[in-house]
Amino acid sequence: MSIPLAKQGRRFYNGAAMLNYIWLALVVLAALVGGFGGRMKETVDGAVTGAESAVTLAVGLVGIMALWLGLMRLAEKAGLVQRVAAWLRPVLRRLFPDVPAEHPAMGSMLMNIAANMLGLNNAATPLGLRAMRDLETLNPHPGTATNAMCTFLAINTSSVQLIPMTAVAILAAKGSANPSAIIGTAFLATVCSTAAGIAAVKLLEKLPLFRLATASSGTVRGSSPPPMGEDQAPPAIAAAPMPRWGLPVLLLFGSCFVWFALVLTWPEVAGRAPSAEAPPHVAVRAVNALSLLAIPFLIAFFPLYAALRRLPVYEVFIEGAKEGFHVAVRIIPYLVGMLVAIGMFRGAGGVDLMTRALRPMLEGVGFPAELVPMALMRPLSGSGSLAILSDLAQTHGADHILSRMAATILGSTETTFYVIAVYFGSVGIDRTRHAIPAGLVADAVGIAASVIICRLAFG
Repeated sequence: MSIPLAKQGRRFYNGAAMLNYIWLALVVLAALVGGFGGRMKETVDGAVTGAESAVTLAVGLVGIMALWLGLMRLAEKAGLVQRVAAWLRPVLRRLFPDVPAEHPAMGSMLMNIAANMLGLNNAATPLGLRAMRDLETLNPHPGTATNAMCTFLAINTSSVQLIPMTAVAILAAKGSANPSAIIGTAFLATVCSTAAGIAAVKLLEKLPLFRLATASSGTVRGSSPPPMGEDQAPPAIAAAPMPRWGLPVLLLFGSCFVWFALVLTWPEVAGRAPSAEAPPHVAVRAVNALSLLAIPFLIAFFPLYAALRRLPVYEVFIEGAKEGFHVAVRIIPYLVGMLVAIGMFRGAGGVDLMTRALRPMLEGVGFPAELVPMALMRPLSGSGSLAILSDLAQTHGADHILSRMAATILGSTETTFYVIAVYFGSVGIDRTRHAIPAGLVADAVGIAASVIICRLAFG
């Protein structure tokens, strides 16, 4: 017997209203702060800009979503996703014990995490949305986040990255003599934030406030994902075994990209002079080469692998790409709601007010007062965080310890509320359980670790 959705919310999760309270607080406080502070026009502008940005972001995702979901369908039909997931099954099983080892979600999550580590944001978001859709097929309580979903979001909001290219680029643009100096500090800080996020999400899921119902609750298990369109279920296409000559072809293809990486890392091997813009450290050049070549390699490798298994690659690609439009449209309401609230709060001066209120307490524990706006802005807005980093680098100098701390914070944390709105919105999740607290714990630890590590590294 099914249970009404509203009753499910009251019975299975008493803390479901957290996102409701946060959204309401942002909107009401923005109106009050803007009115008392004489910033009502800025508050209105923030709401309008937030709504426009939400639609612009969603429309901008359509093409990139179609591309990566099409490629993921190729990798899935060819059995590549399952093969990759099998290699890391012991680790994934510990992180996601509720997800069957052979489920497509394992491969989707793994590829999303790998894309995040390489800084491939354009690939990471579509792969993450595909992972959320795969996880939704295992959700016994539609509309409520599962433990696996919350763990996946905690890993994403802790922003695992090998190289924070955006932060490095800003420091370089502001004249830093060594913009890559923050790569090591950001990596250590992101390790701390990821560990804290995973620990928090595993601890919180056991608390009565966030605990899910057991199998005897009477809910329907194995619910299917939201409809993706009328033509989402074409006839199944089976992959043939890999031919004997298939492996040599793949090795030859991979060898070409290994050569490309060597040339980008050590141009001298091809008789070329190093570029004046190339980083001085070999390790940094190697990771840059990996990031640059990863997308062309994947875009070509997935169809090649599928073709060797005798799949009609174009047809299968189109089958997966059709999902991109539907996913992008579905997240628009969630993005509008979140970005309007954040835009109003920023425009009303709410962040400035919180900065002034928290400054004495944070200064008392050794947290630089100049970084308080960055710490408050980072979970809310990526563009706002970039603006604060640019201003600090302009004011204090790109190689000042405050600028490096801010750059490390940018590289080791994530815009938690944006990520939650996009990922959960793509599958219609409005009861986020402990995902937000775990994400904010990861942000707080990443910020604190950034300050401590930079003090140790740069004095």
